[in-house]
Amino acid sequence: MEHTFTANIKVILEQHFGKDSEYIFNNSPLIQYLNFKTRSANKGSKARSNFANLYAIYVILEDYIANGYEKNNGYADYEGAAFVKLFTRQRELPFGSKLQNHALNNQE
Repeated sequence: MEHTFTANIKVILEQHFGKDSEYIFNNSPLIQYLNFKTRSANKGSKARSNFANLYAIYVILEDYIANGYEKNNGYADYEGAAFVKLFTRQRELPFGSKLQNHALNNQE
């Protein structure tokens, strides 16, 4: 599925992955999810779907990178990030001040 915000995603992938960007766009379930969730991003605040899951993904990935797990194989031993830390960070992001905790809840 392509929509107006898809071009933004593809530009970012191109900047980071060059000739592999199209392959990554087509074969990454996470990128496909982000593309799907951002389909209303350019339509104004009344048309936007709930972006809380995008904020949750962002703060979890930010924690992952901050702890250097992309550089070593230690992530399997990680006990997990503190909920309060992730939730606080999520609310610090632009437009995140009114987010609730639902997207970060563990629903096992």
